[in-house]
Amino acid sequence: MKQTLYPIALLFALLPGVTLLAQEPEGRRFGKAVLIRFEGVVSPRTEQFLYRKLDQARESGADLVIIEIDSPGGYLESSLDIATKLRDLDWAHTVAWVPDEALSGAAIFALGCDDIVMQPRARIGDAGPIFQGQDALFRHAPEKIRSDLARRVRDLAEAKARPPALAEAMVDMDLEVFRVTNKDTGEETFKSDSELVSDRNVQAWEKGELVLESQKGRFLEINGERAVELKMAKATAENREQLVELYQVREPLIVMQPGGVDTAVYVLNLPIVTGLLFVVGLVALYVEFSAPGISVGGLLAGLCFTLFFWSRFLGGPAGWLEVILFLGGLVFLGIELFVFPGFGVAGITGLLMLLAGVVLASQSHLFPESPRALAQLGNSLIVVLASGGVFVGAVIMLSRYYGSIPLFNRLILEAPQVTDVTEDVDQEGKPLPPSQAFPVGVGDWGVAESPLRPAGKAMFGEQFVDVVTDGSFVDAGSQVQIIQISGNRIVVREIEDKV
Repeated sequence: MKQTLYPIALLFALLPGVTLLAQEPEGRRFGKAVLIRFEGVVSPRTEQFLYRKLDQARESGADLVIIEIDSPGGYLESSLDIATKLRDLDWAHTVAWVPDEALSGAAIFALGCDDIVMQPRARIGDAGPIFQGQDALFRHAPEKIRSDLARRVRDLAEAKARPPALAEAMVDMDLEVFRVTNKDTGEETFKSDSELVSDRNVQAWEKGELVLESQKGRFLEINGERAVELKMAKATAENREQLVELYQVREPLIVMQPGGVDTAVYVLNLPIVTGLLFVVGLVALYVEFSAPGISVGGLLAGLCFTLFFWSRFLGGPAGWLEVILFLGGLVFLGIELFVFPGFGVAGITGLLMLLAGVVLASQSHLFPESPRALAQLGNSLIVVLASGGVFVGAVIMLSRYYGSIPLFNRLILEAPQVTDVTEDVDQEGKPLPPSQAFPVGVGDWGVAESPLRPAGKAMFGEQFVDVVTDGSFVDAGSQVQIIQISGNRIVVREIEDKV
């Protein structure tokens, strides 16, 4: 049957204007494609942005995910995490589309995609790890980091059938890569001298010319045309339209760009906005502790700190450890204020836990292991300490002018004036002196029936009386003595032992 059909098919193919309808287009066809625009520095924030968009793409039922990369690189750990995520993604075919540049960390995570497609003049590579020294100058990372990174990028390349030696040359400036040809099969690939030496069939390979971009002293960086020639990229495309045509997508391309949530996360992660959240939240807490019950201060403080941790969760650095530390710090401060008055172990522990929770939520590492991480820790501490200084200044201003500031003066419970007691009169209708308006007098002894912080109730004989301390906190059951009666305000002081 095949022998009879072949000449007929050849005849139709030679006729002008005739197309073989049975011929399948080259490559795999895709139903729904999603393009995620990734630009800027690779960081924990942009990493989490990409993960959110990948989740949205999966929910939409996409079977082709295109990541449009325009990035100079960034954090190494974030780049490797993204590469691993893309390498293990099994619900869609992934494509790294590079219209301009994917350098350093961006080149590393592009290796995790199933395909790499580039604009002919776009650039990819130059992924040598560097760090910033104490003198603010950038230097190449130590051998320990370079060796581990070389192994990981080789694994990424092997997983997607790309020449591992070329991927390693992106991170190793001393590695030279050569074009080699298998004498038996004619297969052409690229290997380093160490790979050829370690190959059991070393005699089967014919060593060719050096890949010019891999010469010693430079990290491999290639353009789109060269990447296709070196088998690092699948193809080149001038624009998105050619890219979609290359993969024969049936439905219109869905483009995912940063939305309102992503913009909010970016703004809330700015240092000045972070500091503003701290200041407003702390001042609101001060107002809450200055007024009884749950007021606007408590609600505003809760909103500020919720926004802070929400932005850190979506931005990448924060985890549940930071939230637990922060909430634990608030609990310890509450114990210090309401259970064991004063300023002791609970108060200091609470402040330290609050500081640790806020600082850790602002950085991507638990302990700084590099000068760059140490600089990030310093920036976080500067923001927190500067916010604390502004808060102290705001508290001083509030304590001095609290009663005269509009809105705040409504939160103060002012004591009634002395004239309020004129309603207490004797049998002849004459006003009683202030000290006679109560069934107690200065010097009387009593017992605190409720905790006095500083206000509460005390029992004098068989009478319950509203009292206020002279400034200290008094536990329930403690002995107190009246030291002053002013209007309807009875001031007491704790007495250790009654004599």
